[in-house]
Amino acid sequence: MEVTGKIILALPEMTGVSKAGNPWKKREYVLETFESYPRKIHFDFFGEKADQFQLQVGQNIKLSFDIESREYNGRWFTSIRGWKVDPADGDAQAPTAAYAAPAAAYGAPAAPATAVPGAVPPPPIPAASTEEDLPF
Repeated sequence: MEVTGKIILALPEMTGVSKAGNPWKKREYVLETFESYPRKIHFDFFGEKADQFQLQVGQNIKLSFDIESREYNGRWFTSIRGWKVDPADGDAQAPTAAYAAPAAAYGAPAAPATAVPGAVPPPPIPAASTEEDLPF
């Protein structure tokens, strides 16, 4: 899965030793999405990925991640484990076409809508006619 947003918090690196005696490390971050109602997402990088991706607060990224749940003493815990980071596109903060205000409402020509795979295009809007369509 992927999500795009801005890093708003970088937590300190955590290290330890597993029961098997193997050392481990983990870096945790909080990302805020660019949606109309922004969401905060806590995620981490584990092992060598913790050194590979050292992110900075304020950085815009596209995060690829996996969601993992596990049971411990009858309770379930869910974590979001990042595995790849790319710089976010320059227009990531622009509203999507579904939420953008129609340009024609402000006197500007409407921009062509981007095609969504599998979507049915809307029917064409008939041109305005000078005669009235009312039956009375």
